[in-house]
Amino acid sequence: MASVTQLQRQFIEYTTSLYKEGYLDDQFTQLQKLQDESNPDFVVEVVSLFFEDSEKLLNNLATALQQKVVDYKQVDSHVHQFKGSSSSIGAQRVTNMCVHFRNFCEEKNLEGCLQCLQQAKHEYILVRNKLEALFRLEQQILQAGGSIPMME
Repeated sequence: MASVTQLQRQFIEYTTSLYKEGYLDDQFTQLQKLQDESNPDFVVEVVSLFFEDSEKLLNNLATALQQKVVDYKQVDSHVHQFKGSSSSIGAQRVTNMCVHFRNFCEEKNLEGCLQCLQQAKHEYILVRNKLEALFRLEQQILQAGGSIPMME
């Protein structure tokens, strides 16, 4: 079993890598700062809502792009929503993909939209897996009697 110190070091290194690799941005740090003793699960709860919303939005986007006549305003509305929720939790790579996606919506470029949908799904799955791993690491630290190190 890893010591609390080892787990905390692992947490810091993993979190740092998420920022360096562009998965997360400063908005995630701001979210963490809102968490305190009165609401210790705040970040997990907010991110879980993001996961639920994202699954729905990605399904809605897939359905909208499969229509015989694609309503690009509706597609753009879904992408805009996805961009906003991604941005609000600091999922930088998902947010960036949504910017490209919206450009293809504006151009009414179905092929571009379909490619962006696949890339957005891919980036979403990556960030979801990475955040889930981060939360598991947090739980290990807490179960070992340690505290979660704050990132600067």
